[in-house]
Amino acid sequence: MIRLALATLVALSLGHPAQAQTRSITDSAGRVVELPEQVGSVLAAGPPAAILLYVMAPDRMLGWPRANRADEREFLAQPHADLPELGTLTGQGGEANLERVVALQPDLILDFGSLRDTYVDLANRVQAQTGIPYLLIDGRFENTPAALRLLGEALGVPERGEALAQDAEATFARIDALLAEVPEAERPRAYLARGPEGLESGVVGSINTEILERAGGVNVLGRSDTARGLVQVNFEALLAADPDVIVTWDRQFHETHRDSPLWSRMRAVQEGRVHLSPVLPFGWIDRPPSLNRIIGLDWMAAVFYPERHGIDLRARTRDFYRLWYHLDLTEDQLDRLLP
Repeated sequence: MIRLALATLVALSLGHPAQAQTRSITDSAGRVVELPEQVGSVLAAGPPAAILLYVMAPDRMLGWPRANRADEREFLAQPHADLPELGTLTGQGGEANLERVVALQPDLILDFGSLRDTYVDLANRVQAQTGIPYLLIDGRFENTPAALRLLGEALGVPERGEALAQDAEATFARIDALLAEVPEAERPRAYLARGPEGLESGVVGSINTEILERAGGVNVLGRSDTARGLVQVNFEALLAADPDVIVTWDRQFHETHRDSPLWSRMRAVQEGRVHLSPVLPFGWIDRPPSLNRIIGLDWMAAVFYPERHGIDLRARTRDFYRLWYHLDLTEDQLDRLLP
């Protein structure tokens, strides 16, 4: 929860300097937000927004929701990798102290993800209480090109936003062309195993598994009338569903699943079709569900359709990290990402 009394925030907001010149921009929730003519510094409200901001304009970042670990910093450009931890305003455990937020005096607060009423209400309240513009951008995977163009416009770097949007569109088009040749009946039935036990996943429509479905996998959990996101999975039900392919980002699960008396019963395990995705500096398929999934889409399509994918994943990874993450990978780094 946000830990600051309303009365205190109102007083603090009076200290935020007024902008002499502003411009209006309409965010993904239809909110008209007044931005300063020049946006110099931005606070990311959560991990997905931090990745979006880093990709678009790392020089505008004030910090990260969580400090990067050493292995993550190796795959991020300096000096941005070492920016301080500021906490989060959104998501589980949102703990950023708004007094500190106001003290940082960002020109903009950015959130990237769900547009549910909860997040719209939070954006409106924080903006009203602090006097800091708060921009909400739709984080759905299919909205990625529009999100990039919107933030590029907001930050005054439309050329950067357009270059990234075009790369995302080319990736989607490449996957669409591949899937156009694969009948529904021939698409792999897949399961995303989250966590060390592998029994957390997402139903169809979950932001955590939409990349699996976008890459042409059939989510064996299907849709749910009661759940809309992550769920705890009953192993016996999963065994009966019998997925063709299992993907995971959890190294502990990947290292132990073969020896598990439960998982060793699974056909995908017996046939060696459990795949560990790269996770540096951010997960390629999840954790968090942000722009890091663009490179994950190519990786997952190659897992599902190794004979059809037809792209040099190593070259694509090098190009992606250069364009999106501002980093020229070494051969050793490529080897560790794609062993």
